[in-house]
Amino acid sequence: MKQILKEVLGTSIYLLAVLALTYFVIAFVGQRTVVHGQSMENTLEDGDNLIVDKITYRFHEPNRFDVIVFPYQYTANTYYIKRVIGLPGETVMIDGLGNIYINGELLAESYGKEAIKDPGMAANSIYLGSDEYFVLGDNRNNSSDSRDPSVGLIKRDQIIGRAWLRIFPFDKIGFVTHGK
Repeated sequence: MKQILKEVLGTSIYLLAVLALTYFVIAFVGQRTVVHGQSMENTLEDGDNLIVDKITYRFHEPNRFDVIVFPYQYTANTYYIKRVIGLPGETVMIDGLGNIYINGELLAESYGKEAIKDPGMAANSIYLGSDEYFVLGDNRNNSSDSRDPSVGLIKRDQIIGRAWLRIFPFDKIGFVTHGK
């Protein structure tokens, strides 16, 4: 009887440790996220499964062109995946030709699938506060992003993490493209 009790206790402690470790990893290290929609094409596609790195931004701030994950403010358990374009303290403006300007300088980038047709709120200069980021989807004409008032500017504390690794579909496994 003592042996059975000992094994049950040992197994229970083991399962509890596994559950605690799993919770820790999901809450503080990384989480799986599925892409829904075409707003990040050609970088990410509908149905891609990603691992989101939740550690990196504990040590440094997001960089321009990072692909970040944040909650959509109007729907519970809905997360958006977008690319950081404007950083805190900068001014962002998009002209009628779809050119993006940061502090009055043309932004050299090649992530947009096509030229922006509707600059939305960014048709006028937008100043980013000390904790605000301007984000765009790579599929600029099929994306709800910082140009849209329903998304708006993203506060630093809203950012869950950085899209890190595509784990599905299997033929596209690899790291998500960040940087210039």
